[in-house]
Amino acid sequence: MVIIDMYSMAMERTTGPEAPTTGYLVWRLALKWRALVDRAVAPVGLTHAQYSVLASLYGLSRAGRRPSQRELGDVCGLDPMYVSKLVRALERNGLIERDPNPADPRAVQLRVTPRGLEVVTAAMRVVRELEEQRLAPLGGRASQRAAELREALKVLLEDADRTADLSTVPNAPTEARSRNEP
Repeated sequence: MVIIDMYSMAMERTTGPEAPTTGYLVWRLALKWRALVDRAVAPVGLTHAQYSVLASLYGLSRAGRRPSQRELGDVCGLDPMYVSKLVRALERNGLIERDPNPADPRAVQLRVTPRGLEVVTAAMRVVRELEEQRLAPLGGRASQRAAELREALKVLLEDADRTADLSTVPNAPTEARSRNEP
């Protein structure tokens, strides 16, 4: 109950030092979005993380690419070990296949199976509908405000990717910085 009260109080303040930070708002929105997508894609047998990997692989495949797990992880923004776990689960469910990479015997190339194509297209429809609902307060997915939000988020993500090294974070603990140094 105390957490709810603290959240409510923080959300009431829109300016000043006690207003919620942008990071806090993004974090809260990300948690809510993940839970909503998890529920939305569950009927087709996916989790949000599996959907992210499968939809990203689908997008890369449509562009003519056969990515490795590492390349797919880079696109998804997920840890390579987590991508490996997700890929194994998707493969077990018959949604993707791993083929040997002729250019690198240590790597595999991923592809969406016909069953995976059915599942991902159904999941993408559901997620698009969810996105339209969630963006309704901004005028819907096609609105100017939604486009501006996407652009702002892209700028922040690109900057975060570029400055991912903790040595650029003010007041980051010294031991955290030293782990990321070569």
